[in-house]
Amino acid sequence: MRHRNAGHKLGRLTQHRWALFRNLLVALFRHERIETTGAKAHAVRGLAEHMITLAKRENLHARRQVLSMVPDTEVVGRLFDTIAARFADRNGGYTRVIKIGPRPGDAAPMVFLELVDRAPPPPRNVARSQSDAIRRASSGYSCRTAAASSLRSRSASGTCFRKYFLPFTTERNP
Repeated sequence: MRHRNAGHKLGRLTQHRWALFRNLLVALFRHERIETTGAKAHAVRGLAEHMITLAKRENLHARRQVLSMVPDTEVVGRLFDTIAARFADRNGGYTRVIKIGPRPGDAAPMVFLELVDRAPPPPRNVARSQSDAIRRASSGYSCRTAAASSLRSRSASGTCFRKYFLPFTTERNP
């Protein structure tokens, strides 16, 4: 039982935990949607809500309080100018946590932490994607070269795709 054990420790020292919270808050207010683990999202969600509530006050003391937690002045300006104005008529509940499934490496539960009234991303320009396809076709770009370039970018040495990633044959050259 966790009686009288409030707060999320996240297996970190205090300074590391607060630095993590600050970085997550900056990312959330800059991009309005971040992908993180469920535990981190639930730990930082209350802080994000509190920062938006402070920003709705629009006075110098509130701005300084937010600056103590969100050390980026550009993000704080955006928080006070645009985000707080969008939530002017809402009393709490500014963020949403959406489960997206386990992380491939360690099966940690991943979530999206986003602002509730986040604008949807603009639709991708179809004409641009068609022109990209034409340009790729004319330059000899194929699926195989795309796979090779993605695998090459992942490896440190940038070795040849065929040499290491195509199946080996049982024949031996003398």
